[in-house]
Amino acid sequence: MTTKLISCVILDLDGTLLNTDGVVGKVLKVMLSKYGKEWDGRETLKVLGKTPFESAAAVVQDYGLPCSTTEFISQISPLFYEQQCNIKALPGANRLIKHLKSHGVPMALASNSPRESIEAKLSYHDGWKNSFSVIIGGDEVRTGKPSPEIFLEAARRLSVEPSSCLVIEDSPLGVTAGKAAGMEVVAVPSLPKQSHLYTAADEVISSLLDLQLNNWGLPPFEDWVEGTLPLDRWHIAGPVVKGFGRGSKVLGIPTANLSTEGYSDLLQEHPAGVYFGWAGLSARGVFKMVMSIGWNPYFNNKEKTIEPWLLHDFDEDFYGEELRLVIVGYIRPEANFPTLESLIAKIHEDRKFAERALDLPLYSRYKNDSYFRSS
Repeated sequence: MTTKLISCVILDLDGTLLNTDGVVGKVLKVMLSKYGKEWDGRETLKVLGKTPFESAAAVVQDYGLPCSTTEFISQISPLFYEQQCNIKALPGANRLIKHLKSHGVPMALASNSPRESIEAKLSYHDGWKNSFSVIIGGDEVRTGKPSPEIFLEAARRLSVEPSSCLVIEDSPLGVTAGKAAGMEVVAVPSLPKQSHLYTAADEVISSLLDLQLNNWGLPPFEDWVEGTLPLDRWHIAGPVVKGFGRGSKVLGIPTANLSTEGYSDLLQEHPAGVYFGWAGLSARGVFKMVMSIGWNPYFNNKEKTIEPWLLHDFDEDFYGEELRLVIVGYIRPEANFPTLESLIAKIHEDRKFAERALDLPLYSRYKNDSYFRSS
């Protein structure tokens, strides 16, 4: 990729910096059930990146609701408002905003949401509002995305040429708008397994954790440690279940499949990719662990799964035992592979990165995490 000299960054909010999709799904589920309908997420593409009015109109029409778009908005708005405090930052969002701010890179926020809604959401995220030189809502321009108007207005207010702006977007509409504005665009798709909808973007990455700012002539992140990215630790636990039976048989890698029951929110929160940390089995001890989260494109899983590999030789299976995982770092995004051999080679490379990293004090201290002792 040729380095383009970018002087400022324009960010979308919902689905790019904030995990709004989970909340949207919850609210629509509740709302539609009142009409005897069920939200199953299939219409996500029809609401993604659109203005609230356009999104509501699509839902009213698709579900044949006996109300007008305006009535539907008045019913659903209070529910969204109640949930705003629960919208989390997406992985890598805080890191990106802090990094650009500390290096004096001007940032604008350009969202199809109304300005009032943007301000309310930002208020729950410390330091975000003051990091942006410009904030523009969809109600401050004549036409929202996919029209380029909102991005051109952001460049005008920043006093920069559109060609020196980098847009970061999660929706196909936003990508279209950014390119129509004559800007460089990085897509971070919020629709899994739909990368074909983002071909207009200059680069497609699977999460903000994978953003390489130096590709755009911007100050690079300097927080990677020996090929790994330290994360705020998070945990998950559950009984070990029988998986696809391919870990040992097909790959020669004995992964311990974790039941994902009750963890759909957590799974939705974390990008598909390869992570590492520590794994605890109450009767056996705590072991180094590398794991994948995602759809495993080579096998084309239908469901998003967690597949940890405990880096220890066990004499027997431990199905049914509770496995506790403390995840401390990230290695790479999920990828597809041309051959089984290349997939296996990559998994072994991931193992080496994890084994070496977990000896560093930065990560080794979590071997004694209180999560392994809590009941």
